[in-house]
Amino acid sequence: MLSQLSSPIQALILDMDGVLYQQNEPIGNLPAIFQRIEKLGLKVMYATNNTFRTPAQYVTKLSGLGVDSIESQFITAPGATAHALSKRWPQGGPVYMIGEIGLRQVMEEKGFYHAEKDVLAVVSGLDKGFTYNMLVKGIRLILDGAPFIGTNPDLLFPTSDGPAIGTGGLLAVLEACSGVKPEIIGKPFPAMMEMALDELHMSPEQALVVGDRLNTDVAAGQAAGCHTALVLSGIATREEAESWHPQPNLIADDLAAILSV
Repeated sequence: MLSQLSSPIQALILDMDGVLYQQNEPIGNLPAIFQRIEKLGLKVMYATNNTFRTPAQYVTKLSGLGVDSIESQFITAPGATAHALSKRWPQGGPVYMIGEIGLRQVMEEKGFYHAEKDVLAVVSGLDKGFTYNMLVKGIRLILDGAPFIGTNPDLLFPTSDGPAIGTGGLLAVLEACSGVKPEIIGKPFPAMMEMALDELHMSPEQALVVGDRLNTDVAAGQAAGCHTALVLSGIATREEAESWHPQPNLIADDLAAILSV
């Protein structure tokens, strides 16, 4: 299917959940798929809105599925958020953080630390231990004028028991109570794709963004000027893809079909 694209592809920017695996189950024969990627001479980056895991944890997860990777290949929404904040406040500083290790670790690496007063910003990913008191503190800081920044807008994420509330749901509560709309860093905005392209030292037309969601993965790839592919192994359906404007460059059952494994 890659031959259908208007220009040669030199790299893949892959979403993971719904593209490579569902929960802990691989989608297809991942070792064979990545052997094919290597044979084609394609470089790989990963871009995910998931806020729970660190790049090191993703390396471990993919290793368990038979895929070798290194930490620098992973662009996460928390990582992109920390990168954006470091451009605004190079010295780092106090930030009110709602999120788990995937957010806190990358923020601390950029010199930001959790605080509950006199903060540079309120930054929210998803925290499954979120409490009423956390909500109150965040809203008060936003009302006092602290910039309100969200890692990603995903309302739901899949679990083995069914859909669960995602970062976007938590942001919606904070927005509804404060009356302030958050600045979103992750997909569908192009920042993560631009970071991946910088790491690859490539132009947008040399990369194919592959995801299972139209309103985040495909939208972000299109916003960055990349080729895009929707796989039907996750959230979106073919009917939804065919009615999306502009349509993804490729629509396939799964990643293996894109690579013709």
